[in-house]
Amino acid sequence: MKKLFDELAYEVSRKTTEKYSTSFSLGILALKPNIRNSIYAIYGYVRLADEIVDSFQGYDRKRLLSRLDLETNFALEEGISLNPILQAFQETVHKYAIDRDLINQFLHSMSMDLKKLDYNSELYNEYIYGSAEVVGLMCLQVFTEGNKQRYEELKPYAMKLGSAFQKINFLRDLKDDYHILGRTYFPNLNMEVFDNTLKGQIEDEIHQEFKEAFLGIKKLPKSARFGVYLAYKYYLSLFAKIRKKSSKEILENRIRIANTEKAYVAFKSYLRYKVAFL
Repeated sequence: MKKLFDELAYEVSRKTTEKYSTSFSLGILALKPNIRNSIYAIYGYVRLADEIVDSFQGYDRKRLLSRLDLETNFALEEGISLNPILQAFQETVHKYAIDRDLINQFLHSMSMDLKKLDYNSELYNEYIYGSAEVVGLMCLQVFTEGNKQRYEELKPYAMKLGSAFQKINFLRDLKDDYHILGRTYFPNLNMEVFDNTLKGQIEDEIHQEFKEAFLGIKKLPKSARFGVYLAYKYYLSLFAKIRKKSSKEILENRIRIANTEKAYVAFKSYLRYKVAFL
């Protein structure tokens, strides 16, 4: 009978992914079926933590995040959780021997969002590592299916891709992060003087990380390659749109990619993938 609960757990994680991210949902659908549920489980878990620190205004977010940390440890130690998202996540962690240090570092970065921090370069890199790069590494452990040598080979590329995705998120969400949540992640950045020159410097960093990450995408196992490539192309299209906007525009509006544009990107990506990768 537990099989029904496990199926429910992965279904909740899938629904969570679909509710919060069209781009990642489509990217996961492009993965081979045998690894999809595990990536849904990872996304569902990190989304849950992210919602605690970003959306639960008016609640004791520090206490809620501490509870998630505690319940995560219980789930991993006991091999079960009554929380469907945690149940799917702990199953995935055990199945692919995902490093507990990655999970701890992720939760640490989430806790950083509960503090008013002036981000210098060290804190900025620490936050990006825990909030994005380790998530890429968790997924990579699923993609490589226990092949440690391949994991170590692809690790730097996965970190670059996670970092690029996160920095694009920072630019996309600059308006809400600054005006609503009172956050600015970019190091030593005075938002009062944020201009096109500073924006361009950040974009140059992202462009370089994308170039390096692409080399790793080409080396991924076939079961994961197109799904990751599709997510990469979605973010690349969002990045192109952000680059066309002025610093003033991204401070006033959240830049989005319409679903019709995403469908077009998916179609073009599939054709290009067939030519470039196969």
